[in-house]
Amino acid sequence: MAFQRAAFRSARFLRSISVTFRAHGITCSEYNKECVSCWFSTSHSRSVCFYGSPTEAVRDIPDGSTLLVGGFGLCGIPENLINGLLKTGVKQLTAVSNNAGVDNFGLGLLLKTKQIKRMISSYVGENMEFERQYLSGELEVELTPQGTLAERIRAGGAGIPAFFTPTGYGTLIQEGGSPIKYNKDGSVAISSKKREVQEFNGRHYVMEKAITGDFALIKAWKCDKAGNLVFRKSARNFNQPMCKAAKVTIVEVEEIVDIGSFAAEDIHVPSIYVDRLVKGTKYEKRIEKRIVQSSQADNPVVKDSDKTRERIIRRAALEFRDGMYANLGIGIPMLASNYISPEITVNLQSENGILGLGPYPTESEVDPELINAGKETVTVYPGAAYFSSDESFAMIRGGHVDLSMLGAMQVSKYGDLANWMIPGKMVKGMGGAMDLVSSAGTKVVVTMEHSAKGGKHKILEKCTLPLTGKQCVDRIITEKAVFDVDKAKGLTLIEIWEGLTVNDIRDCTGTDFEVSPSLKPMQQI
Repeated sequence: MAFQRAAFRSARFLRSISVTFRAHGITCSEYNKECVSCWFSTSHSRSVCFYGSPTEAVRDIPDGSTLLVGGFGLCGIPENLINGLLKTGVKQLTAVSNNAGVDNFGLGLLLKTKQIKRMISSYVGENMEFERQYLSGELEVELTPQGTLAERIRAGGAGIPAFFTPTGYGTLIQEGGSPIKYNKDGSVAISSKKREVQEFNGRHYVMEKAITGDFALIKAWKCDKAGNLVFRKSARNFNQPMCKAAKVTIVEVEEIVDIGSFAAEDIHVPSIYVDRLVKGTKYEKRIEKRIVQSSQADNPVVKDSDKTRERIIRRAALEFRDGMYANLGIGIPMLASNYISPEITVNLQSENGILGLGPYPTESEVDPELINAGKETVTVYPGAAYFSSDESFAMIRGGHVDLSMLGAMQVSKYGDLANWMIPGKMVKGMGGAMDLVSSAGTKVVVTMEHSAKGGKHKILEKCTLPLTGKQCVDRIITEKAVFDVDKAKGLTLIEIWEGLTVNDIRDCTGTDFEVSPSLKPMQQI
Protein backbone atom coordinates (compact mmCIF):
# COMPACT_ATOMS: atom_id res chain seq x y z
CA MET A 1 0.00 0.00 0.00
CA ALA A 2 2.82 2.40 0.87
CA PHE A 3 4.51 1.67 -2.46
CA GLN A 4 1.26 2.29 -4.38
CA ARG A 5 0.71 5.60 -2.57
CA ALA A 6 4.27 6.75 -3.29
CA ALA A 7 3.96 5.73 -6.96
CA PHE A 8 0.67 7.63 -7.29
CA ARG A 9 2.17 10.80 -5.76
CA SER A 10 5.22 10.60 -8.03
CA ALA A 11 3.07 10.13 -11.14
CA ARG A 12 0.85 13.06 -10.18
CA PHE A 13 3.96 15.22 -9.65
CA LEU A 14 5.51 14.27 -12.99
CA ARG A 15 2.28 15.13 -14.82
CA SER A 16 2.29 18.60 -13.20
CA ILE A 17 5.74 19.72 -14.31
CA SER A 18 7.85 19.10 -17.36
CA VAL A 19 11.62 19.13 -17.60
CA THR A 20 13.79 19.44 -20.70
CA PHE A 21 17.28 17.97 -20.43
CA ARG A 22 20.07 19.72 -22.31
CA ALA A 23 23.77 19.08 -22.65
CA HIS A 24 24.70 21.92 -20.30
CA GLY A 25 21.77 22.04 -17.92
CA ILE A 26 18.07 21.54 -17.25
CA THR A 27 15.20 23.84 -18.16
CA CYS A 28 12.42 23.78 -15.58
CA SER A 29 9.02 24.69 -17.05
CA GLU A 30 7.76 26.10 -13.76
CA TYR A 31 10.17 29.05 -14.07
CA ASN A 32 11.20 28.66 -17.75
CA LYS A 33 14.73 29.01 -16.44
CA GLU A 34 17.86 27.00 -17.07
CA CYS A 35 19.60 25.62 -14.02
CA VAL A 36 22.37 23.16 -13.33
CA SER A 37 20.19 20.66 -11.52
CA CYS A 38 16.81 20.29 -9.86
CA TRP A 39 15.78 18.45 -6.73
CA PHE A 40 12.21 17.22 -7.15
CA SER A 41 9.89 16.50 -4.26
CA THR A 42 7.50 13.56 -4.69
CA SER A 43 5.04 15.15 -2.29
CA HIS A 44 4.61 18.55 -3.90
CA SER A 45 4.59 19.89 -7.44
CA ARG A 46 7.61 22.13 -6.98
CA SER A 47 11.32 21.85 -7.49
CA VAL A 48 14.37 23.53 -6.06
CA CYS A 49 16.70 24.52 -8.90
CA PHE A 50 20.44 24.77 -8.35
CA TYR A 51 22.29 27.33 -10.47
CA GLY A 52 25.89 27.47 -11.60
CA SER A 53 26.35 31.19 -10.95
CA PRO A 54 24.62 34.00 -9.01
CA THR A 55 24.20 36.02 -12.20
CA GLU A 56 22.26 33.22 -13.88
CA ALA A 57 20.06 32.86 -10.81
CA VAL A 58 18.93 36.52 -11.06
CA ARG A 59 19.13 37.04 -14.82
CA ASP A 60 15.36 36.94 -15.44
CA ILE A 61 14.50 39.55 -12.74
CA PRO A 62 12.76 42.26 -14.80
CA ASP A 63 12.86 46.03 -14.47
CA GLY A 64 10.41 47.37 -11.90
CA SER A 65 10.52 44.30 -9.64
CA THR A 66 10.07 44.39 -5.87
CA LEU A 67 12.96 42.65 -4.14
CA LEU A 68 13.15 41.49 -0.54
CA VAL A 69 16.85 41.59 0.35
CA GLY A 70 18.02 39.85 3.51
CA GLY A 71 20.67 40.97 5.96
CA PHE A 72 21.23 43.47 8.76
CA GLY A 73 23.89 46.06 8.08
CA LEU A 74 26.44 43.99 6.18
CA CYS A 75 25.80 40.84 8.19
CA GLY A 76 24.09 38.07 6.24
CA ILE A 77 23.65 40.02 3.01
CA PRO A 78 23.41 38.11 -0.30
CA GLU A 79 26.54 39.78 -1.66
CA ASN A 80 26.96 37.44 -4.66
CA LEU A 81 23.34 37.87 -5.80
CA ILE A 82 23.65 41.65 -5.45
CA ASN A 83 26.76 41.55 -7.62
CA GLY A 84 24.74 39.50 -10.10
CA LEU A 85 22.21 42.32 -10.35
CA LEU A 86 25.03 44.74 -11.09
CA LYS A 87 25.92 42.59 -14.09
CA THR A 88 22.35 42.23 -15.41
CA GLY A 89 21.74 45.98 -15.12
CA VAL A 90 18.10 45.60 -14.02
CA LYS A 91 16.57 48.99 -13.12
CA GLN A 92 13.64 50.73 -11.42
CA LEU A 93 13.79 48.32 -8.49
CA THR A 94 11.92 48.59 -5.23
CA ALA A 95 14.21 47.13 -2.57
CA VAL A 96 12.79 46.06 0.78
CA SER A 97 15.68 45.78 3.21
CA ASN A 98 16.39 46.91 6.75
CA ASN A 99 19.07 49.23 5.39
CA ALA A 100 21.09 49.68 2.18
CA GLY A 101 24.56 48.50 3.08
CA VAL A 102 27.32 51.10 2.86
CA ASP A 103 28.45 53.39 0.07
CA ASN A 104 30.59 50.80 -1.71
CA PHE A 105 29.21 47.44 -0.61
CA GLY A 106 25.92 45.57 -0.46
CA LEU A 107 22.85 47.41 -1.73
CA GLY A 108 24.93 50.58 -1.69
CA LEU A 109 26.41 49.35 -4.99
CA LEU A 110 22.96 49.31 -6.61
CA LEU A 111 22.23 52.78 -5.24
CA LYS A 112 25.45 54.03 -6.77
CA THR A 113 24.44 52.73 -10.21
CA LYS A 114 20.91 54.18 -9.79
CA GLN A 115 19.28 50.75 -10.23
CA ILE A 116 17.00 51.29 -7.21
CA LYS A 117 13.99 53.58 -7.48
CA ARG A 118 12.53 53.06 -3.99
CA MET A 119 13.85 51.74 -0.68
CA ILE A 120 11.55 50.41 2.03
CA SER A 121 13.81 50.43 5.08
CA SER A 122 14.05 51.28 8.75
CA TYR A 123 17.52 52.75 8.83
CA VAL A 124 19.71 54.92 6.62
CA GLY A 125 22.63 54.72 9.03
CA GLU A 126 26.12 55.55 7.82
CA ASN A 127 25.36 55.21 4.09
CA MET A 128 26.05 58.76 2.94
CA GLU A 129 24.99 58.09 -0.66
CA PHE A 130 21.65 56.71 0.54
CA GLU A 131 21.03 59.87 2.59
CA ARG A 132 22.24 62.15 -0.21
CA GLN A 133 19.99 60.59 -2.87
CA TYR A 134 17.00 60.72 -0.53
CA LEU A 135 17.42 64.36 0.53
CA SER A 136 18.15 65.47 -3.07
CA GLY A 137 15.01 63.81 -4.46
CA GLU A 138 16.80 61.14 -6.50
CA LEU A 139 15.48 58.23 -4.42
CA GLU A 140 12.13 57.37 -2.87
CA VAL A 141 12.45 56.11 0.72
CA GLU A 142 9.62 54.65 2.76
CA LEU A 143 11.00 54.62 6.30
CA THR A 144 9.31 51.96 8.41
CA PRO A 145 9.94 50.96 12.04
CA GLN A 146 12.20 47.93 12.07
CA GLY A 147 9.83 45.67 13.99
CA THR A 148 6.91 46.76 11.84
CA LEU A 149 8.99 46.04 8.73
CA ALA A 150 9.79 42.54 9.99
CA GLU A 151 6.16 41.87 10.89
CA ARG A 152 4.84 43.21 7.57
CA ILE A 153 7.15 40.77 5.81
CA ARG A 154 6.19 37.91 8.14
CA ALA A 155 2.50 38.65 7.58
CA GLY A 156 3.02 38.70 3.82
CA GLY A 157 4.54 35.25 3.93
CA ALA A 158 1.74 33.98 6.17
CA GLY A 159 -1.07 35.24 3.93
CA ILE A 160 -2.23 37.90 6.40
CA PRO A 161 -3.07 41.13 4.51
CA ALA A 162 -2.82 43.51 7.47
CA PHE A 163 -2.45 43.71 11.25
CA PHE A 164 -2.58 46.20 14.14
CA THR A 165 0.50 47.25 16.13
CA PRO A 166 1.10 49.79 18.91
CA THR A 167 4.32 50.88 17.19
CA GLY A 168 4.24 54.36 15.66
CA TYR A 169 1.01 55.63 17.21
CA GLY A 170 1.13 59.42 17.55
CA THR A 171 4.07 59.71 15.13
CA LEU A 172 4.41 60.53 11.43
CA ILE A 173 4.04 56.80 10.74
CA GLN A 174 0.44 56.93 11.97
CA GLU A 175 -0.42 60.55 11.25
CA GLY A 176 1.05 60.59 7.73
CA GLY A 177 3.29 63.23 6.24
CA SER A 178 6.62 61.45 6.50
CA PRO A 179 8.60 62.45 3.39
CA ILE A 180 8.97 59.60 0.87
CA LYS A 181 10.41 61.75 -1.90
CA TYR A 182 11.76 65.29 -1.95
CA ASN A 183 11.78 67.77 -4.80
CA LYS A 184 15.16 69.19 -5.79
CA ASP A 185 14.33 72.42 -3.96
CA GLY A 186 13.86 70.50 -0.71
CA SER A 187 10.06 70.55 -0.66
CA VAL A 188 8.19 67.27 -0.23
CA ALA A 189 7.01 65.63 -3.46
CA ILE A 190 5.52 62.43 -1.98
CA SER A 191 4.59 61.88 1.66
CA SER A 192 3.27 58.91 3.56
CA LYS A 193 -0.46 58.42 4.05
CA LYS A 194 -2.35 58.44 7.32
CA ARG A 195 -2.85 55.00 8.91
CA GLU A 196 -6.08 53.61 10.30
CA VAL A 197 -6.22 53.48 14.12
CA GLN A 198 -8.26 51.18 16.36
CA GLU A 199 -8.50 51.00 20.14
CA PHE A 200 -8.11 47.66 21.91
CA ASN A 201 -8.22 47.32 25.71
CA GLY A 202 -7.72 51.05 26.16
CA ARG A 203 -4.63 51.34 23.90
CA HIS A 204 -4.34 52.69 20.37
CA TYR A 205 -3.03 50.50 17.55
CA VAL A 206 -2.00 51.34 14.00
CA MET A 207 -3.00 49.23 11.01
CA GLU A 208 -0.09 48.13 8.83
CA LYS A 209 -0.34 46.28 5.52
CA ALA A 210 1.69 43.19 4.69
CA ILE A 211 4.68 43.28 2.34
CA THR A 212 5.36 40.69 -0.35
CA GLY A 213 7.99 40.65 -3.07
CA ASP A 214 8.39 39.44 -6.61
CA PHE A 215 11.77 37.98 -5.64
CA ALA A 216 13.62 37.45 -2.36
CA LEU A 217 17.42 37.48 -2.32
CA ILE A 218 18.62 35.50 0.68
CA LYS A 219 21.95 34.54 2.25
CA ALA A 220 22.06 31.26 4.22
CA TRP A 221 25.00 29.37 5.64
CA LYS A 222 24.21 25.89 4.35
CA CYS A 223 21.51 24.06 2.42
CA ASP A 224 20.94 20.40 1.71
CA LYS A 225 20.08 19.07 -1.73
CA ALA A 226 16.38 19.17 -0.90
CA GLY A 227 16.58 22.94 -0.35
CA ASN A 228 16.36 23.09 3.45
CA LEU A 229 18.28 26.03 4.95
CA VAL A 230 20.43 26.65 8.00
CA PHE A 231 21.69 30.10 9.06
CA ARG A 232 24.66 31.00 11.23
CA LYS A 233 24.54 33.14 14.38
CA SER A 234 23.14 36.68 13.88
CA ALA A 235 23.10 36.33 10.07
CA ARG A 236 19.54 34.97 10.34
CA ASN A 237 17.98 38.45 10.91
CA PHE A 238 15.62 39.42 8.04
CA ASN A 239 16.63 36.49 5.87
CA GLN A 240 14.30 34.01 7.54
CA PRO A 241 10.97 35.89 7.19
CA MET A 242 11.88 37.13 3.71
CA CYS A 243 12.27 33.55 2.46
CA LYS A 244 8.54 33.10 2.92
CA ALA A 245 7.18 36.35 1.47
CA ALA A 246 8.19 36.34 -2.21
CA LYS A 247 6.86 34.70 -5.36
CA VAL A 248 10.38 33.41 -6.10
CA THR A 249 12.97 32.96 -3.36
CA ILE A 250 16.61 32.87 -4.50
CA VAL A 251 19.15 31.74 -1.92
CA GLU A 252 22.93 31.84 -1.98
CA VAL A 253 24.78 29.55 0.42
CA GLU A 254 28.35 28.84 1.44
CA GLU A 255 27.96 25.07 1.40
CA ILE A 256 25.63 22.48 -0.16
CA VAL A 257 25.38 19.19 1.75
CA ASP A 258 23.68 15.84 1.21
CA ILE A 259 20.15 15.17 2.37
CA GLY A 260 20.23 13.86 5.90
CA SER A 261 23.20 16.01 6.95
CA PHE A 262 20.84 18.17 9.02
CA ALA A 263 18.69 16.76 11.77
CA ALA A 264 15.10 17.65 10.90
CA GLU A 265 14.72 19.69 14.11
CA ASP A 266 17.80 21.79 13.25
CA ILE A 267 16.43 23.14 9.95
CA HIS A 268 15.64 26.89 10.12
CA VAL A 269 13.72 27.24 6.83
CA PRO A 270 12.17 24.19 5.13
CA SER A 271 12.49 23.66 1.39
CA ILE A 272 8.87 24.58 0.64
CA TYR A 273 9.89 28.25 0.78
CA VAL A 274 12.94 27.92 -1.49
CA ASP A 275 12.89 28.09 -5.31
CA ARG A 276 16.46 28.68 -6.46
CA LEU A 277 19.82 27.93 -4.88
CA VAL A 278 23.36 28.85 -5.80
CA LYS A 279 26.66 28.34 -4.05
CA GLY A 280 28.41 31.67 -3.54
CA THR A 281 31.79 31.84 -5.20
CA LYS A 282 33.37 34.42 -2.91
CA TYR A 283 32.44 36.01 0.40
CA GLU A 284 34.05 39.21 1.58
CA LYS A 285 31.92 39.45 4.75
CA ARG A 286 32.84 43.03 5.56
CA ILE A 287 32.46 44.28 9.12
CA GLU A 288 31.06 47.78 9.58
CA LYS A 289 32.34 48.34 13.14
CA ARG A 290 35.17 46.08 14.18
CA ILE A 291 35.31 46.63 17.94
CA VAL A 292 37.66 44.60 20.12
CA GLN A 293 38.53 44.63 23.80
CA SER A 294 41.14 47.21 24.75
CA SER A 295 44.46 45.89 25.89
CA GLN A 296 45.83 46.68 29.33
CA ALA A 297 48.52 48.80 27.66
CA ASP A 298 45.97 51.22 26.19
CA ASN A 299 45.99 54.55 28.02
CA PRO A 300 43.71 56.93 26.13
CA VAL A 301 43.55 60.65 26.84
CA VAL A 302 40.39 61.44 28.83
CA LYS A 303 38.44 64.44 27.46
CA ASP A 304 35.81 66.51 29.27
CA SER A 305 33.15 65.04 26.97
CA ASP A 306 34.29 61.56 28.00
CA LYS A 307 33.88 62.49 31.67
CA THR A 308 30.35 63.71 30.95
CA ARG A 309 29.45 60.47 29.20
CA GLU A 310 31.03 58.42 31.97
CA ARG A 311 28.88 60.17 34.57
CA ILE A 312 25.71 59.31 32.62
CA ILE A 313 26.88 55.74 32.02
CA ARG A 314 27.65 55.10 35.70
CA ARG A 315 24.21 56.35 36.70
CA ALA A 316 22.46 54.38 33.95
CA ALA A 317 24.10 51.17 35.14
CA LEU A 318 22.12 51.45 38.39
CA GLU A 319 18.93 50.74 36.43
CA PHE A 320 19.89 47.10 35.99
CA ARG A 321 18.27 44.46 38.23
CA ASP A 322 19.11 40.82 38.74
CA GLY A 323 17.41 38.53 36.21
CA MET A 324 16.33 41.44 34.02
CA TYR A 325 16.00 41.26 30.21
CA ALA A 326 17.21 44.53 28.71
CA ASN A 327 17.70 46.11 25.29
CA LEU A 328 20.39 48.78 25.12
CA GLY A 329 20.66 51.35 22.34
CA ILE A 330 23.79 52.45 20.52
CA GLY A 331 26.29 54.61 22.43
CA ILE A 332 25.84 55.46 26.11
CA PRO A 333 23.22 52.75 26.83
CA MET A 334 25.40 49.95 25.45
CA LEU A 335 28.44 51.28 27.34
CA ALA A 336 26.45 51.06 30.58
CA SER A 337 26.62 47.28 30.26
CA ASN A 338 30.34 47.51 31.12
CA TYR A 339 29.32 48.44 34.68
CA ILE A 340 26.84 45.66 35.37
CA SER A 341 27.65 44.29 38.81
CA PRO A 342 29.17 40.79 38.76
CA GLU A 343 26.74 39.92 41.53
CA ILE A 344 23.71 40.14 39.21
CA THR A 345 22.70 38.60 35.89
CA VAL A 346 21.29 40.86 33.16
CA ASN A 347 20.26 39.24 29.88
CA LEU A 348 20.94 41.65 27.02
CA GLN A 349 18.72 41.42 23.96
CA SER A 350 19.72 42.80 20.55
CA GLU A 351 16.97 43.48 18.01
CA ASN A 352 18.92 41.90 15.16
CA GLY A 353 18.32 38.52 16.77
CA ILE A 354 20.45 37.78 19.84
CA LEU A 355 19.57 37.09 23.48
CA GLY A 356 22.58 36.81 25.79
CA LEU A 357 25.00 39.45 24.45
CA GLY A 358 28.47 39.32 25.92
CA PRO A 359 31.41 41.76 25.86
CA TYR A 360 33.33 42.90 22.81
CA PRO A 361 35.55 40.15 21.38
CA THR A 362 39.29 39.76 21.48
CA GLU A 363 40.95 39.99 18.08
CA SER A 364 40.89 36.21 17.72
CA GLU A 365 37.17 36.05 18.57
CA VAL A 366 35.98 38.54 15.92
CA ASP A 367 33.21 36.99 13.81
CA PRO A 368 31.52 38.91 10.94
CA GLU A 369 28.30 36.96 11.59
CA LEU A 370 28.11 37.94 15.22
CA ILE A 371 27.22 41.63 15.58
CA ASN A 372 24.88 43.70 17.72
CA ALA A 373 22.23 46.18 16.57
CA GLY A 374 24.90 48.87 16.31
CA LYS A 375 26.75 46.65 13.76
CA GLU A 376 29.56 46.19 16.28
CA THR A 377 31.36 42.88 16.71
CA VAL A 378 30.33 41.14 19.94
CA THR A 379 30.42 37.84 21.77
CA VAL A 380 27.68 35.91 23.56
CA TYR A 381 27.48 34.23 26.94
CA PRO A 382 26.76 30.51 27.43
CA GLY A 383 23.02 29.98 27.18
CA ALA A 384 22.58 32.64 24.48
CA ALA A 385 20.11 32.22 21.62
CA TYR A 386 19.90 33.41 18.01
CA PHE A 387 16.64 34.10 16.18
CA SER A 388 15.13 36.06 13.31
CA SER A 389 14.14 39.74 13.28
CA ASP A 390 10.41 39.04 13.42
CA GLU A 391 10.92 36.82 16.49
CA SER A 392 13.08 39.50 18.10
CA PHE A 393 10.41 42.18 17.81
CA ALA A 394 7.72 39.80 19.06
CA MET A 395 9.73 39.74 22.29
CA ILE A 396 9.97 43.54 22.28
CA ARG A 397 6.37 44.47 21.40
CA GLY A 398 5.03 41.66 23.57
CA GLY A 399 6.51 43.21 26.71
CA HIS A 400 8.98 40.39 27.39
CA VAL A 401 11.87 42.89 27.61
CA ASP A 402 11.95 44.56 31.05
CA LEU A 403 14.09 47.58 30.21
CA SER A 404 14.72 49.60 27.05
CA MET A 405 17.49 52.17 27.33
CA LEU A 406 18.17 54.55 24.43
CA GLY A 407 19.36 58.02 23.49
CA ALA A 408 17.33 61.05 22.42
CA MET A 409 17.45 64.36 20.62
CA GLN A 410 14.45 65.66 22.59
CA VAL A 411 12.12 64.50 25.37
CA SER A 412 8.93 66.30 26.34
CA LYS A 413 7.51 67.00 29.78
CA TYR A 414 5.03 64.14 29.43
CA GLY A 415 7.42 61.57 28.01
CA ASP A 416 7.23 62.08 24.26
CA LEU A 417 10.48 61.01 22.58
CA ALA A 418 12.18 62.30 19.39
CA ASN A 419 15.40 60.70 18.21
CA TRP A 420 15.29 59.74 14.54
CA MET A 421 15.29 62.69 12.16
CA ILE A 422 15.70 66.41 11.55
CA PRO A 423 13.44 67.06 8.53
CA GLY A 424 15.34 68.04 5.41
CA LYS A 425 18.72 67.91 7.14
CA MET A 426 19.51 64.67 8.91
CA VAL A 427 17.71 61.38 8.38
CA LYS A 428 19.16 58.29 10.03
CA GLY A 429 15.86 56.45 10.30
CA MET A 430 14.03 55.17 13.35
CA GLY A 431 15.52 51.69 13.24
CA GLY A 432 14.00 49.67 16.06
CA ALA A 433 13.44 52.62 18.41
CA MET A 434 9.71 53.03 17.75
CA ASP A 435 9.14 49.37 18.57
CA LEU A 436 11.38 49.47 21.64
CA VAL A 437 9.22 52.17 23.25
CA SER A 438 5.86 50.73 22.17
CA SER A 439 5.23 48.17 24.91
CA ALA A 440 3.35 49.29 28.01
CA GLY A 441 5.14 46.58 30.00
CA THR A 442 8.67 47.82 29.30
CA LYS A 443 10.42 50.52 31.32
CA VAL A 444 11.89 53.13 28.95
CA VAL A 445 14.95 55.05 30.17
CA VAL A 446 16.52 57.84 28.10
CA THR A 447 20.21 58.65 28.53
CA MET A 448 21.48 61.89 26.97
CA GLU A 449 23.41 65.09 27.56
CA HIS A 450 21.19 67.67 29.22
CA SER A 451 21.57 70.31 26.49
CA ALA A 452 22.40 70.36 22.79
CA LYS A 453 25.22 72.35 21.22
CA GLY A 454 24.97 76.04 22.00
CA GLY A 455 22.98 75.31 25.14
CA LYS A 456 19.71 74.56 23.32
CA HIS A 457 17.18 72.74 25.45
CA LYS A 458 16.60 69.02 24.86
CA ILE A 459 14.04 68.57 27.64
CA LEU A 460 11.02 70.57 26.47
CA GLU A 461 7.36 71.32 27.09
CA LYS A 462 6.69 69.78 23.68
CA CYS A 463 9.04 68.14 21.20
CA THR A 464 9.63 70.13 18.01
CA LEU A 465 11.16 67.23 16.06
CA PRO A 466 9.19 64.27 14.65
CA LEU A 467 8.27 61.84 17.43
CA THR A 468 9.62 58.35 17.95
CA GLY A 469 7.00 57.57 20.57
CA LYS A 470 4.22 59.35 22.42
CA GLN A 471 4.19 59.42 26.23
CA CYS A 472 6.60 56.49 26.35
CA VAL A 473 9.57 57.64 28.47
CA ASP A 474 9.65 56.66 32.17
CA ARG A 475 12.99 58.15 33.26
CA ILE A 476 15.56 60.65 31.93
CA ILE A 477 19.22 60.46 32.95
CA THR A 478 21.61 63.30 32.04
CA GLU A 479 25.00 64.40 33.37
CA LYS A 480 23.20 66.95 35.59
CA ALA A 481 20.04 65.29 36.83
CA VAL A 482 17.66 62.37 36.89
CA PHE A 483 13.92 62.90 36.24
CA ASP A 484 11.01 60.55 36.62
CA VAL A 485 8.25 61.06 34.06
CA ASP A 486 4.56 60.78 34.84
CA LYS A 487 2.38 60.63 31.73
CA ALA A 488 -0.23 62.89 33.38
CA LYS A 489 1.69 65.04 35.89
CA GLY A 490 4.96 65.55 34.00
CA LEU A 491 8.54 65.64 35.30
CA THR A 492 9.83 65.17 38.84
CA LEU A 493 13.48 65.87 39.67
CA ILE A 494 14.71 62.97 41.84
CA GLU A 495 18.52 63.31 41.68
CA ILE A 496 20.91 66.21 41.07
CA TRP A 497 24.65 66.29 40.43
CA GLU A 498 26.80 67.45 43.33
CA GLY A 499 27.54 71.18 43.19
CA LEU A 500 24.42 72.07 41.19
CA THR A 501 21.23 73.66 42.54
CA VAL A 502 17.61 73.20 41.56
CA ASN A 503 17.72 76.66 39.97
CA ASP A 504 20.70 75.56 37.87
CA ILE A 505 18.60 72.69 36.56
CA ARG A 506 15.66 74.99 35.86
CA ASP A 507 17.90 77.29 33.83
CA CYS A 508 19.01 74.50 31.47
CA THR A 509 15.64 72.72 31.19
CA GLY A 510 13.04 73.88 28.69
CA THR A 511 9.96 73.10 30.79
CA ASP A 512 8.81 73.21 34.39
CA PHE A 513 9.14 70.26 36.77
CA GLU A 514 8.34 69.21 40.32
CA VAL A 515 11.07 68.54 42.87
CA SER A 516 10.91 65.31 44.83
CA PRO A 517 10.73 65.82 48.63
CA SER A 518 13.40 63.12 48.84
CA LEU A 519 15.75 64.73 46.27
CA LYS A 520 19.23 63.24 46.61
CA PRO A 521 22.66 63.57 45.02
CA MET A 522 23.04 61.83 41.68
CA GLN A 523 24.05 58.23 42.26
CA GLN A 524 27.04 56.51 40.63
CA ILE A 525 27.83 52.83 40.44
